[in-house]
Amino acid sequence: MEFDYAVIGGGSAGCVMAARLAENTKLKICLIEAGGAGRGIAVRAPLGIVATVPAFPFFRFANWAFETEPQPGLNGRRCYQPRGRGLGGSSAINAMLYTRGHPSDYDGWAASGCTGWGWEDVLPFFRFSERNARGTDAFHGLSGLLQVGDQKRPRPMSHAFVAAANEAGHPLNDDFNGAVQEGVGLYQVTQFFDGPRRGERCSAAAAYIHPRLHWPNLHVITGAHATRILFDGRRAVGIEYRAKGAIHSVRVRGEVVLSAGTFGSPQLLKLSGIGPGEELSAHGIEVLEDHAEVGQNLQDHPDFVLNYRTASSESLGYGLRGGWGLIKEMARWKRSGEGLVASSAAEAGGFLKSDPALVAPDLQLHFTVGFVDDHARKIHSGFGYSAHVCVLRPKSRGSVTLRSADPTDTPKIDPQFLADPDDAARLHKGATILQRIMRASPFGPYDRGEIYGQDRLEGSALMAAIRQRADTIYHPVGTCRMGGDARSVTDISLRVRGIENLRIIDASIMPSLVGGNTNAPTIMIAEKAAAEMKRGG
Repeated sequence: MEFDYAVIGGGSAGCVMAARLAENTKLKICLIEAGGAGRGIAVRAPLGIVATVPAFPFFRFANWAFETEPQPGLNGRRCYQPRGRGLGGSSAINAMLYTRGHPSDYDGWAASGCTGWGWEDVLPFFRFSERNARGTDAFHGLSGLLQVGDQKRPRPMSHAFVAAANEAGHPLNDDFNGAVQEGVGLYQVTQFFDGPRRGERCSAAAAYIHPRLHWPNLHVITGAHATRILFDGRRAVGIEYRAKGAIHSVRVRGEVVLSAGTFGSPQLLKLSGIGPGEELSAHGIEVLEDHAEVGQNLQDHPDFVLNYRTASSESLGYGLRGGWGLIKEMARWKRSGEGLVASSAAEAGGFLKSDPALVAPDLQLHFTVGFVDDHARKIHSGFGYSAHVCVLRPKSRGSVTLRSADPTDTPKIDPQFLADPDDAARLHKGATILQRIMRASPFGPYDRGEIYGQDRLEGSALMAAIRQRADTIYHPVGTCRMGGDARSVTDISLRVRGIENLRIIDASIMPSLVGGNTNAPTIMIAEKAAAEMKRGG
């Protein structure tokens, strides 16, 4: 098979790239995805996140469920790294929160040498991508493919969280993607807000790919694990992949687009001979391009969680009472698209400053209507809720390296959580702020105690709890950094340096982590890159 463009990876970026390139009916586009179609009920139902993220039995199909290398900053623990598997990628298993980061994040990209990636450059592509239920204004769009809406029936306890944070001195904010990011409120979510799919998750696949599967020039191959990029000299000419136990390949007349994500993209580059020469040679891989930074610069938001018991049945509960309630809520969701099953789980939150003198918020809060102990892999009977705080711009830098030359082997993921003392100090400040919020009066009717007593800890005892329980909030980026310097993996058009006809378009190209959830920025990156490629750039 031969195509004009082939996209590796059907996650948020890959879905956008394949769909947008296929809008030119003269082009023949191929999208290769290792997972399935991303249409199952556990994906379509927003609350399915409580099964897909922990990767419980029968739900592992949707999640790579990676683990990190032991983290010295977290008492030597191996941390969990869930990543979506199937069309839609992590947008098929995330909490659907639509946040973009702070304008200064993108202006920082531009100042670092990524010309054309400042806030005024990227805002049009955020607006272009979204169909926002609130309509169009200077910050939002209405004509895009990605549905973004307000939550229809957030739990009363989520409103209590907002009120508690406000009582603790934090301003209210009804639009984290508007003129001001700082404050607390309810998140907007990537969810169908009208039509027959009302209340379902609007993953990148549901928005961009599923409605276009009938297009004759778009060829989507699922269950296909890419094993290497094929080259003629230094020119990318195709993709090799494994499907149903056999090796296949596609040839490309134009470009190969690598959108396998922050972990998958550097791994596939290295398996194809592009990466640190010493590392590749150690695994018996012939070096095509000795590129020291491939797999470096890994950044992620370290997160700390407080979990509370409650007598209220409005949250997700485990046990007979909770199970029967969930069955009724499932029927309600099927009937009206509303209720607990339509919930993103993380309904409320905010962006705070640990120091008022800061230009931008450096902490993010997520409030979840259920226990989230060890990524919800530890089950507690009864009803509960959780509150999270994460550091938005960590200074720690990690890496993604090869475990072996076997394409089916998992990569070695080493985020180096809290390796920089500033990250630990900032997370400690954030946890202290969160404790004050959770002790505010609006939680009086709900609070039946934090399950580990962490809400009363101070000083070194709180720091010890952080090192024992902190982990990712699922926002890894940076391992194929773009830049204007010769050491960057890609140039500012996302072309791999030293290689022809190969681009990387996903969260791995971010030079620095944005201050917010990363799904919307990843979609923006793909929209911007697709527009440039369609112009011939």
